[in-house]
Amino acid sequence: MGKSFGGRRVVESFDLVLARNEVIGLLGPNGSGKSTILRMIAGYLRPSAGQIRVAGFDVVQEGLEARRRIGYVPEDVPLYAAMRTREFLTFMAKLRGLARADLGPAVDEVVERLSLQRAQSTLIGKLSRGFRQRVAIAQALLGRPALLLLDEPTNGLDPRQIIELRETIRILAGEVAILVSSHVLAEIERVADRAAILLDGRLLDVLSLDGVPPGGLEQVFLRLTADEPAGRASEWHA
Repeated sequence: MGKSFGGRRVVESFDLVLARNEVIGLLGPNGSGKSTILRMIAGYLRPSAGQIRVAGFDVVQEGLEARRRIGYVPEDVPLYAAMRTREFLTFMAKLRGLARADLGPAVDEVVERLSLQRAQSTLIGKLSRGFRQRVAIAQALLGRPALLLLDEPTNGLDPRQIIELRETIRILAGEVAILVSSHVLAEIERVADRAAILLDGRLLDVLSLDGVPPGGLEQVFLRLTADEPAGRASEWHA
């Protein structure tokens, strides 16, 4: 798939297959096309070229069926601060089309999975950043999607919250395919099975992280971008 804005290509020939129970990290500096790719998969942006399929459904031609199988957590999650946690999750479950009889059990399930029991009656605006991120992931899991999209999920979290979120991602990977974006090498090394390395909208390589030693991904990135203009490396956050 590819995407252009006003004649400028921002994603070029991105080709990737994600298996169930696999975590793939989209890794690249700011402006490399990560968020654009996730928005195209989620159906928020229409690709300029190519095709996107989720669980066998074309995101453009069969958009409703595809989106029913996607859970999406954008970088800046539009949560409703004046709603209480359970109220918000119930509202989102209704928007996802869950039957009335399934609303309570579905909310109970994601509350349990994201350890939100103590926050159910709390106003979202009163929650910590880490708990708000849990609520965002919980709403994305309503309806048991086949694919979970996480855009820079650790931004703004403190070290303990980052560790907890990593553990959550690995647990969820046993049930759903996950595509997670980051510009932080260490985050992708710790949560992903494979890394898709992007630069300026181009997919440089997709590599397995099985057996990659700590810091090894950094060396791969430096090797792949060795012929790129020197200024771009300074945008990278290790």
